[in-house]
Amino acid sequence: MMTTETGATAEPVYLGDTATSIMKKVQEITGEIPQKQLTVEDLRRMREPVKRLVEAGRVVAVQEDQDGRRSARITLQDGQLYLHALLRQPTPAHTLQESEVVGVLEPSCTLAFLDLGWAGSTRGRVTIRLTPDTPLARQFVLLCTGQRGHTYRNTKLLVVWGKGQPGEYVVAGDYESNDGKGGAPLLPDLKGQYRESRQAGAVLAMGRPGNPRCAQFAITTRDLPDDDQWSYAFGDVVSGLDVVRAAVNHSDIREVTVVDCGVVLPL
Repeated sequence: MMTTETGATAEPVYLGDTATSIMKKVQEITGEIPQKQLTVEDLRRMREPVKRLVEAGRVVAVQEDQDGRRSARITLQDGQLYLHALLRQPTPAHTLQESEVVGVLEPSCTLAFLDLGWAGSTRGRVTIRLTPDTPLARQFVLLCTGQRGHTYRNTKLLVVWGKGQPGEYVVAGDYESNDGKGGAPLLPDLKGQYRESRQAGAVLAMGRPGNPRCAQFAITTRDLPDDDQWSYAFGDVVSGLDVVRAAVNHSDIREVTVVDCGVVLPL
């Protein structure tokens, strides 16, 4: 008999065993998870075999559509699980249904992330807490995960307004053409109860919800004066504002790219 790392015993492998039974025994001995049998509950428990698979990049969430299969990486960083944007890419053996994974997101506290890069390298992650249950926040999640096909991944930052002045902010989110003219809404009605903000780190709609570019967004990098406010805020940067400020100070803002994006899984 052999003992696994959990203390359990597994039957030895005999030459007369079938290939299937040998694989099953190897999985018992090593603690390996059988292919294509992961669930959200496995992610919640995060036992050592599942943790090893995630850390090795061997777990993805998959979505099947009329054009085929797309998959989204699931990564683990500093004890936090991240769901990345859906892409057409080779799919590892261990998969979950993407709809099951996004089903655990909590509208009352959704965290999204944007990884920014320039000059050939990723410079840092910007994590945004979205305002609960607002249409613009729901649209932002769709464009970070790619559930509707479009994504902020590989989009450029477009322009800095008021550089060096109070109220400085950067505009991004043109997922259609990257020339500042795109960013059409994904949802039919983006009207809702939005708050005002004067704080650096606010995430804002560009113009009133309903304009033809309202998938574009702004991130503020300097506070406004006390007597002024931004409208249509639907999120706040909770970490990585220094990355946005570094991007603003780069020699050419249009060289800054959203190299990856997604959401934080509350598991």
